[in-house]
Amino acid sequence: MIKAVIFDLDNTLVDFMAMKQLAIDAAIVAMMDAGLELSKDQMKAHINSIYDAQGIEYQKVFDELLQQQLGYLDYRILSAGIIAYRRAREAALKPYPHVTATIMSLVKSNIKLAVVSDAPAREAWLRLCHINFHHTFDVVVTFDDTKERKPSPVPFRTALERLGIEPHEAIMVGDWVERDMVGAKNVGMHTAFAQYGDSFGNQNIIADYILSNISQLLHIVHSHNTL
Repeated sequence: MIKAVIFDLDNTLVDFMAMKQLAIDAAIVAMMDAGLELSKDQMKAHINSIYDAQGIEYQKVFDELLQQQLGYLDYRILSAGIIAYRRAREAALKPYPHVTATIMSLVKSNIKLAVVSDAPAREAWLRLCHINFHHTFDVVVTFDDTKERKPSPVPFRTALERLGIEPHEAIMVGDWVERDMVGAKNVGMHTAFAQYGDSFGNQNIIADYILSNISQLLHIVHSHNTL
C-alpha cells in the first residue's frame, strides 16, 4: 500500500531549468542596457561557466561575472541584472501542468506528501511559497537539513522517518535517474520517473514507472491501494 508520495522539487513540480534560463536571459539584457560591453553569447557562456564551477544555486553569479570582466563591482549594472532576474524568475516560476490538481487529489485521498530536494533550504522554500505549496506538504527535506545530496540514503530516510512510514509504503517521483530513482530504490521505495521534466534527455531510465504526465501518478497510487 502507498501511504506517501515524495517529490523532488526542481523539474518535477516546477520547470526550474526553463525558469532559470528565462531569468538569466532577462538579466543579460538588463546588464547590457546598463552598460556592460559584452555580447549576449559572451555573457551567457561566462555565466554558465560560473554555474558549472559553483553549482546552479550559486547566489553571486553576477557579482563574480562583473569582478572577472571589470575587475570591480559596478553596482548599477549588478542591480539592473538582479532586478531583471528576479522579475523574470517570478513570472516564469509555476507548477507543471496538472501538478496542482494531482497534489490536491492525493491530499483528498489522505496520502501523505513530502519534498526531498538538493536545493538549499531558503531557495526551496522560496519556490514552494511562490507557487503557494508551502502549506501542502507534510515534510520538506532540503540539503541544509541533512548536508547530504541524493542519491545518499540520508535525505530519503529523513523524509520517511518524519512521515512515520516504511520505505515500501512510499513512492518517489523525480526527474534525475541517478539521484532520485536510484537513491530511492536503494532504500526500498517505489519509484516513478518524471519524464515530462527530464532536462537531460539521454538518461538510462531505471524506475518502476515512467510518467509522461504527473496525473498518471493517481492511477499508480490507486492501483497499489486497491490490490
